[in-house]
Amino acid sequence: MSEVVLVVEDEPSLQDTLTYNLKKEGYAVEAVGDGRSALEAARRLKPDLIVLDIMLPKLDGFEVARILRKEMTTAILMLTARDDEIDRVVGLEVGADDYLTKPFSMRELLARVKAQLRRTRMLREEMEKTNASAPPHETLTFDNLVINLTRREVTLNDQPLQLKPKEYELLLFLAEHHGQMLSREFVLERVWGWDFIGDSRTVDVHVRWLRQKIEADAAKPTRIITVRGGGYRFEG
Repeated sequence: MSEVVLVVEDEPSLQDTLTYNLKKEGYAVEAVGDGRSALEAARRLKPDLIVLDIMLPKLDGFEVARILRKEMTTAILMLTARDDEIDRVVGLEVGADDYLTKPFSMRELLARVKAQLRRTRMLREEMEKTNASAPPHETLTFDNLVINLTRREVTLNDQPLQLKPKEYELLLFLAEHHGQMLSREFVLERVWGWDFIGDSRTVDVHVRWLRQKIEADAAKPTRIITVRGGGYRFEG
């Protein structure tokens, strides 16, 4: 069965070009031109990937990503017309998995699409293996912080935490290397994948979000420690 890609782009010529090239690669593609239609299509299709422009009528791409990230874990590749760092950071903060600045080559876009879909397949296979082989309620416990590997859930003081998919993956990776100093580059490679086209600031952004959720005082972290000139160390 072909993987499903939802294209959200309001510029007709670019929407047609993206649709044509993605279909040529063998993907099942649906395209819409505004934010509200994007929400409707995503909920109906449950796509494997969403290629999402930021500048959209009715609802912009940031708001679309923010809403969808609360409902599904579908990979989101965000398109921005400006090479502003703030766009990239905000895109990551609302839940985008990757971003691409216009103008871009179709070859680069297709490479990023393939990378995101490959990572989605790998995560799905890992989850299936975990569900099939892991004993019930396999957990990692650090005082009042509990990571349930079987259910992919995290609780703090017995209350469930709402973590984005990448936040969970990052926390689990850090917890599995408890007490070890991990460089930003190593974390980026292992959590986002060696073919992720981004930089280590992505790790810093996600660590900041995690600290806001699991630390008693995010400004004075005791669980995720910054190692000066090195990276991060999880102390639990």
